[in-house]
Amino acid sequence: MTETSVLSASDPPGTSPVGHRAALLKTIGYFAAFIALGMASASLGPTLPALAEQTRSSLSQISALFVARSLGYLAGSLLGGRLYDRIPGHPVMGGGLLLMAGMMGLAPVVPHLWTLAAAILMLGLAEGALDVGGNTLVVWVHGDRVGPFMNALHFFFGLGALLSPLIIAQVMLRGGGLIHAYWTVAALLLPGALWLRCVPSPAGASVTATRSGPESHGRLVVLIVLFFFLYTGAEVAFGGWIYSYAVALGLASRTVAAYLTSTFWGALTVGRLLAVPLAIRFPPRTVLLADCLGCLASLGLVLLGSRSLVATFVGTCGVGLSMASIFPAALSLAQGRMQITGAVTGWFFVGASAGGMVLPWLIGQFFETVGPRATMVILFIDMTAAITVLAVLTFRSARPVYQWIVSRP
Repeated sequence: MTETSVLSASDPPGTSPVGHRAALLKTIGYFAAFIALGMASASLGPTLPALAEQTRSSLSQISALFVARSLGYLAGSLLGGRLYDRIPGHPVMGGGLLLMAGMMGLAPVVPHLWTLAAAILMLGLAEGALDVGGNTLVVWVHGDRVGPFMNALHFFFGLGALLSPLIIAQVMLRGGGLIHAYWTVAALLLPGALWLRCVPSPAGASVTATRSGPESHGRLVVLIVLFFFLYTGAEVAFGGWIYSYAVALGLASRTVAAYLTSTFWGALTVGRLLAVPLAIRFPPRTVLLADCLGCLASLGLVLLGSRSLVATFVGTCGVGLSMASIFPAALSLAQGRMQITGAVTGWFFVGASAGGMVLPWLIGQFFETVGPRATMVILFIDMTAAITVLAVLTFRSARPVYQWIVSRP
């Protein structure tokens, strides 16, 4: 007897014992895939100087890898969204994990920057498709009860991002070198692919519910896209450059700098858990304002304490905690102000991908010519701009209330 024959058409996902077990097996696969995604995503920053040495490139040149990865991620997000609507999702996710493992295995052995950029572009493409798949399929499995599973999914991404620099540091500390570090991470991507290969894919959503609400306005969409551009650029740039920043300033050895990267991703992961009760108690605008101000204060500490490893560690922890809930809070703010469609959501991710591409590249252009401290100056300016955009968003969100008040007799 098949799983679909046991569940009636009216049953929500996972209500029968068989359905519950099937949903659990699928969800475990998504969690494993997002651990792998986090590990791959956080691997570039700690190995950037070694990759530059491998390809005989400067840090300004090697920063082109961020551009390649973001372009691949953007293409993978758009392509993946179409694939999941047309074919079973688990083979797509499993194929993405296999492609990621292959590119991770190839990256430390290619001798030229352009071939390395091509491998990183393909890695980004697989990451984008996997990210879209995990967020889409977990909704199809759990339906209206997806909330805690979605939070857990992103927690496991953070867990993978936390573990990756630690694994790389330990492998290199034991004399393994760049090749063994990358190959170790690549091998750890394979169990998730195997698990998804053995579990049937969930059925796609046959009916798209439309939510009543205000129409999405072009200016509001542009503002939110710009906010995602600024925020995601800061997150990717900080996670990708903090290692090189600490090493270049002589604050830490390469091993300790890798731990610094893990501190950022670890704080981001813990912050996502802490943000769950806060999101229930406080409105998104309040959470976003507190997060952005926390980012500015923490970046200021890192910048002013550029000669202190302790100040850098404390500031890094503060940046991670502050950034943890910005993305989901911004999505909640958008959902309360406009009709969220697939096209609108797509534009949000275009902004996020573009930010992750532009800001790390921009820092790379100033890192050697101006100095490593330019990293924190650029990030501070970026987050100041994000707060400015948030202020405009808050004003626009408050306008309907204001108009209602003044229009009353």
